[in-house]
Amino acid sequence: MVGLKIFSVRQVPAVAWSSRDPSNLRPHPVTICWLVVGLFLFGLGEILLIAAGIGVTPWTVLAQGIGLQFGIGIGVATLAIGIGVLLLWIPLKRRPGIGTFLNVIIVAATIEFLLAYVPVPESYAMKLLEALAGILLIGLGSGAYLIANLGAGPRDGLMTGLQSVTGAPIAFVRLSIEVVAVLCGWLLGGIVGLGTVLFAVGVGPAVSLGLYVTASLAASSGRKRKIP
Repeated sequence: MVGLKIFSVRQVPAVAWSSRDPSNLRPHPVTICWLVVGLFLFGLGEILLIAAGIGVTPWTVLAQGIGLQFGIGIGVATLAIGIGVLLLWIPLKRRPGIGTFLNVIIVAATIEFLLAYVPVPESYAMKLLEALAGILLIGLGSGAYLIANLGAGPRDGLMTGLQSVTGAPIAFVRLSIEVVAVLCGWLLGGIVGLGTVLFAVGVGPAVSLGLYVTASLAASSGRKRKIP
């Protein structure tokens, strides 16, 4: 069953255009292209969630809570969280790559320049649909840039690291991470909305879907040569 295959993905697939080494500093242009497309889709998904206005992502909730407790801005709290998550990579033996740093740049630039052009729905039903579309795009984007294998973003590196240690399905690992983040943020005073809950529950399956779809597209392209 295709549905069961999508939600039982246990590792990031390797395809013809995947980089052999996450630390590769001279990746093939095709690999870079997929990485950029994936990160752009990720940023676009974040925009849709923000514009929907029914709740931010769990990590933003956590940043709000930390900001309230320590009297710092959400931006500074987000930076601190990012550094903390990267430190967790050390015992999990994760290594940053080009994708780790482009993650921050491209996603931030996409939000900065396109947020003003995304309409804010008036009806709650449309807000809900926009939030769901955002979660789906984040999952699809994650699939593309993770398969590029040029270094995951902080949260995705934590996800793949924990998956390799536990052997659990990626959907379950990502769901667990997001639930912990949102619960900690809420306990610290962060604001939780329906969009937050939907993201926490839906992002794991969405990432699995993104991995499956990207790998399927690569397979259907018929590429046989392994890109370095």
